[in-house]
Amino acid sequence: MLRNLLLSTLLLGASLLAQAAPHQPAIATAHPAATAAAKQILDAGGNAFDAAVAASAALAVVEPYGSGLGGGGFFLLRTAGDTPRYDFIDARERAPLEAKADLYVRDGKVQRELSLNGALAAAIPGLPAALVELAEHHGRLPLKTSLAPAIRLAREGFAVDRVYRERATWRLAALRDDAESAKLFLDQGDVPAEGQLLRQADLAVTLQALADHGRAGFYQGPIAERLAAGVRQAGGIWTLDDLREYRVARREPLRFRLEDGHELISAPPPSAGGVALAQSLAILQQLPWQEAEPVQRVHYVVEALRRAYRDRALLGDPDFVKNPLQEMLSPGHLAVLAGSIDPEQATPSSALPPAGTWHEGDHTTHFAVLDAQGNSVAATLSVNLPFGAAFTVPGTGVLLNDEMDDFAADVQGSNAYGLAGSEVNAIAGGKRPLSSMSPSFLESNDEFTAFGTPGGSRIPSMVLLSMLEYLDDQPIERWPAVARYHHQFLPDVIEHEPDTFSAEQIAELQKRGYQLKRLDRQYGNQQVLFWNKVSGAVQAASDPRGIGEALVPASE
Repeated sequence: MLRNLLLSTLLLGASLLAQAAPHQPAIATAHPAATAAAKQILDAGGNAFDAAVAASAALAVVEPYGSGLGGGGFFLLRTAGDTPRYDFIDARERAPLEAKADLYVRDGKVQRELSLNGALAAAIPGLPAALVELAEHHGRLPLKTSLAPAIRLAREGFAVDRVYRERATWRLAALRDDAESAKLFLDQGDVPAEGQLLRQADLAVTLQALADHGRAGFYQGPIAERLAAGVRQAGGIWTLDDLREYRVARREPLRFRLEDGHELISAPPPSAGGVALAQSLAILQQLPWQEAEPVQRVHYVVEALRRAYRDRALLGDPDFVKNPLQEMLSPGHLAVLAGSIDPEQATPSSALPPAGTWHEGDHTTHFAVLDAQGNSVAATLSVNLPFGAAFTVPGTGVLLNDEMDDFAADVQGSNAYGLAGSEVNAIAGGKRPLSSMSPSFLESNDEFTAFGTPGGSRIPSMVLLSMLEYLDDQPIERWPAVARYHHQFLPDVIEHEPDTFSAEQIAELQKRGYQLKRLDRQYGNQQVLFWNKVSGAVQAASDPRGIGEALVPASE
């Protein structure tokens, strides 16, 4: 009796402790300047949502290759309370209203270059609207205060770093082709030297207009007029109506309860990433992945990813198509997917039945912020390819995205990331393209974690590998550092970083029927957070592949 009473008391105490706020805030972003901006806003009395505005805007200045006012993104929010509330802000770009399914067809053939470079490749940006939404509906501070660090960075400049130089080298030809982009982001036609100061006076003016006038400062008035006119003059199809009518979409986050007591809270469509994570985790929970030796674990993970990416073709913008989430995440379908995995041999992608056969029974950026009250934001932002469309609208400093390539311009072909097209993701005016961006939380009664990374089609596989490190009780430093491999159904190949597998492991995987492709570089830039809700301790970690900074500042 006494023992049961003591046990009940201990459990009650732990439950009460688990409701406590973190001891400290935590920040992890892909650039030290963005981490510093977020900390400055937290120090000024802002919450995680204000800090997210500051980090997003700072990244828009110092990472023009990854995000910007000319792009968009997804924001996953956790609002603290006895029962936390989760929200999802879809700031994905929208196709111009004049866009049609054959937008990039010339003489009966799809011209891929038109969806990658130049004004016609750009969808209507969503990031400025998201910053206003965060400040007005979730933050404590005025938008003007949270944007101040970014405005100063744009006006005073930042030092070019190795990552900037790498990304600019990849897109050098496209940047040279646009006079405004070349003037802003190159040095006399070449990649700037490391340490050279890069100032963006026009972008500072645009950011200030957003700070002073909110939505109207970007989507209406002089900035909007310059944007629409500049795009049309360069061969694009934007109108003032496109900008005036843009709105972020408030969506219910994808929530999926795992068998081990964790809940996945992630991005819903038009992201395919959250669904892929839910399916992959659910499949793996039916397999002995934690006890498996390394090659066997890779086999289980790859086969789970193969099936999840196969189902991706069913998803599209929920404002235009009905997404079959109930069927995709049903216990019967997930059991069939897990049961179809041969424990010893690869399943050729060509051998899987078509998606929708139901059974009953670098370039992009990410950050995460947690404040001392337990509010949190995980955000993945993008302009698609590095430096987006490599087209900057004169007089605005706004480098535009090339997110139109994320549509199925050719429903029989694939996009720049090799992802197969489908009718549900065909181009239509006002539609948002399908995305792989996957800002995510894993939360249990005792713990809270945040995950996310850039990386195009490889985003879900990177986030999954990081989550598996957490679920396997590895230290937080390992979560973003884990060696990476990827399978996306088609092409039927395992891509992997240079040092992921030994020669013996490669031989064993080939014996099981896998084709492997060794990449010539590492990829991704994961940012993660951890909060122990029992002790109140917090941790943050930034991917060692990048130049980001993770910070756990002292709480005031």
